[in-house]
Amino acid sequence: MGVRRKMALRFDLIIFTILLFASPVLSDLILSKVDRRIDLTSQIVRITSTLKVENEGSEPVSEVLLAFPDLQVKDLALLKASPHEGKGKVKSLSASLPVENVKPNGMPAALTFYAVKLPKALGKGDSYTFDVLAVFAHALRPFPEKITQADIQLVVFQESAFYLTPYVVKVQSLSVKLPESRIESYTKLENTKIHGSEIKYGPYENLPSFSYSPIVVHFESNQPFAVAQEVVREIEISHWGNVQVTEHYKLVHGGAQNKGEFSRLDYQARPTIRGASAFKYLIAKMPPRVHSVYYRDEIGNISTSNLWGDSKKTELLIEPRYPLFGGWRTAFTIGYGLPLKDFLFELEGNRFLNITFGSPMNELVIDNLIVKVVLPEGSGDISVSAPFPVNQWEETKLSHLDLTGRPVVVLQKTNVVPEHNQFFQVQAAIQQVENVINRCLTTHDKLEASLRDLSRTGDVQACKAARKAADGLLKELSKELKLVLSFLQSSSAASQILPKVEELVAKEKDLQEKVMAKHSTVVDCYEKKTGIRDSENRVAAQQQKITALRQEVENLLELIDEI
Repeated sequence: MGVRRKMALRFDLIIFTILLFASPVLSDLILSKVDRRIDLTSQIVRITSTLKVENEGSEPVSEVLLAFPDLQVKDLALLKASPHEGKGKVKSLSASLPVENVKPNGMPAALTFYAVKLPKALGKGDSYTFDVLAVFAHALRPFPEKITQADIQLVVFQESAFYLTPYVVKVQSLSVKLPESRIESYTKLENTKIHGSEIKYGPYENLPSFSYSPIVVHFESNQPFAVAQEVVREIEISHWGNVQVTEHYKLVHGGAQNKGEFSRLDYQARPTIRGASAFKYLIAKMPPRVHSVYYRDEIGNISTSNLWGDSKKTELLIEPRYPLFGGWRTAFTIGYGLPLKDFLFELEGNRFLNITFGSPMNELVIDNLIVKVVLPEGSGDISVSAPFPVNQWEETKLSHLDLTGRPVVVLQKTNVVPEHNQFFQVQAAIQQVENVINRCLTTHDKLEASLRDLSRTGDVQACKAARKAADGLLKELSKELKLVLSFLQSSSAASQILPKVEELVAKEKDLQEKVMAKHSTVVDCYEKKTGIRDSENRVAAQQQKITALRQEVENLLELIDEI
């Protein structure tokens, strides 16, 4: 039985189960257009789907369900949804839409569902377009599973030409991008075209919910299948202005296993022919201003590496002591220093670290990643937040001249891909925004109190002095807020909560302007001695707006605190 037939049979069994129990989702949503793009140019599979949803019912709909076969979910490393910005446009940092795992009633047991929360509910006739990025590790299967040194590596990928969804699809298309134009075989359906290294399926129209048409692609891929079975990153913060990063790698070539003898002579003479499936080097993209870089294994320093960079980036080319063929393993350590001021922020005596979570290695799959953040001795009130689920615990590390030891925050995650290399520990920044806004509200209250004192004592100068003090404090708070907001805007980890934070800041600014305008109006009335009644009449409309804005700010504070 050929590979295509075996793989298709496996999918047929899965889909038979799905179709047997499939039932439509309880809403009137339809997908008026679906455009999927599958990138198979590396060992990491990336599927980008652009979905245009429409509400044909009378009830508003605020979320869209995504469906994945359970066998596919075990390889799912990352799932992200974002508003569709159009081709060639750069997505903003605040673009992510909330995605959560759900278990809707009446759905097939062989599927796993996720719900995408839309920015606002869709009413009757409304539509919305968004992108879904699904990243898979270990989704490509070597076939044959064992090859000789002289063989090229062939892999198999299986999917569906139809988008698996609980909704009716009006029109859809699929493109599959391969690393090479050499294709051993692929499933041919109606409306199938091939252009070089790209296979196109569709368009297909008017497909019912849970439509499925299995496809199998068997193709050449000699890209590095670099898999780290474990990576331990230790990020040590020094009192003396330095961040020391040490990374320990246990690496394996995850592609087709090498069989037979290895000839270094043949490899050196014709590496592209007698070692096409081996990988010779890895590239690590590091921050600028990196220093004191080293690369070693248990034997000692490894000289086969190159470092270069400019003011924007630094790249380290790492070459193992020997080329890695399928199934071969190696272990090594890289280390480097970074200027602390580039990664540490300080506000009101509180410090928080802004550094990336994953490995700097290009296209590396990590089965198990452990990140240890070693803080200076005496650090307390430690709060850590990551942009995706991680296991977390604390340890203590005793180092030279330590008395009680240094607190260590440990984060652990499996199935890590380059998209996980995001900034973490932004919770302190969000708490700082809440703190600054609350101090602004307290200052507003003091201004209101100065107006009550004015009506009681008539002391205009004391009221003006309170206004001057408030102006100075609010100016400083504005600078503090600008700094922490800039940090949040630069961190993808804050993308889901950032729109609410920005709305909160804008509402508080509007409130502040209204409070100041009211204060100026009342003081002006007292200076001109136009009377209390005239003052009350002039600020009545302003007070209504102030009361409404104050309630909106407090509601947003509660919402952000809940998130």
